[in-house]
Amino acid sequence: METKQAIRPFDKYYYYSLSVQSPDTDAEFLRDTYLARRHCLPQSMREDFCGTFRVSCEWTKLNPKFAAIGVDIEDEPLDYGRQHNLASLSADQQERIHLVKGDVRSCELPSVDLACALNFSYFCFKNRQMLRSYFANVYQSLNPNGIFVMDCFGGSQCYEANEEETEYEDEGFSYFWDQDNFDPVTNHSQFYIHFQRHGEKKRERIFSYDWRLWSLPELRDILEEVGFRNVTVYWEGTDEDGEGDGEFKPVDGGEECESWVAYLVADR
Repeated sequence: METKQAIRPFDKYYYYSLSVQSPDTDAEFLRDTYLARRHCLPQSMREDFCGTFRVSCEWTKLNPKFAAIGVDIEDEPLDYGRQHNLASLSADQQERIHLVKGDVRSCELPSVDLACALNFSYFCFKNRQMLRSYFANVYQSLNPNGIFVMDCFGGSQCYEANEEETEYEDEGFSYFWDQDNFDPVTNHSQFYIHFQRHGEKKRERIFSYDWRLWSLPELRDILEEVGFRNVTVYWEGTDEDGEGDGEFKPVDGGEECESWVAYLVADR
């Protein structure tokens, strides 16, 4: 007699990691970008808004001398990361990760060669004063040859409500990125992430993001205002089908797109 296979309990961070994050690619981009701009390898990296700090974990795998610091204000993702991500590392790698619970604007951020704010997390700062205070804190925390790396997204599609489904057939689920609304007066927008496992009901609003959509020129102006230099946009190339190819290179100008993702890199 056949027995039914046990159904995996729903784990929002597990499905988020499969559909949203590319921590190994991010860690390599951080290393390679620092090397290209400073002509040496960084030793320390800080992941602001780190959540379950998967980028920090991947960072320690790149080099036995690399150390990582993760900063987040929420206990839940930090605890999850300790249980699921930190525990999967070797003892040596675990020793090279330090976690800080705190507000990235007001806490004393540990000094590092490289700081990053990924997955558009700083969009939670919805006015200029709040964002400027964060950038100023980052600037003060960086070592003399430090760099700051952020990602950003935009495009005409971001100025209207829409929902996009991505199916992960092999993993047995669909991911939904839902832009619920957009206010052109404030650039405030509400986003949700939904998941639906095959054969199950759609799980609505598993993650919620109340954001301001900051533009690249706005970000560059504020970064320079607090002291950063050589603020550079890294734009993604396209393949033969016109889709993003995952290769980001420094540019002076971008392309008119319905949707784009870019990195912004600034020198201390």
